[in-house]
Amino acid sequence: MWKAPDRKKGEVSQSLNDGIAGIFRVEDGGAAGYRPEPVLVERFVLRFAEQRLGINRLYQGRQNQVEIERVIRVPKAGGISTQDVAVIGGTQYRIDTVQAVPEVFPACLDLALVRIVQEYEVML
Repeated sequence: MWKAPDRKKGEVSQSLNDGIAGIFRVEDGGAAGYRPEPVLVERFVLRFAEQRLGINRLYQGRQNQVEIERVIRVPKAGGISTQDVAVIGGTQYRIDTVQAVPEVFPACLDLALVRIVQEYEVML
């Protein structure tokens, strides 16, 4: 018999069906003793939901001279940080901020993304 998930009243279920994002970390791919070559190494592949880029977040980014291009909501995964890179549809984005989202099921994070102009090589 199917039973609904056990969660508190007031929690909102997230659908996370707008696409798939790869979360990568930047590592040195150069040979020992040679010039460092940054490459991307895959950490997670997560489903995401597109979020609205609010006017406050937009203008705070512009005050800090950062052009936030999109905000996505992903399931909470261990260790996503601002040193990571998100790849969505072949486009690479630097993760500018990571924010926990309260009162949603499953536990989620909002990631503010900034497009990377000089892209990294992806190492699979």
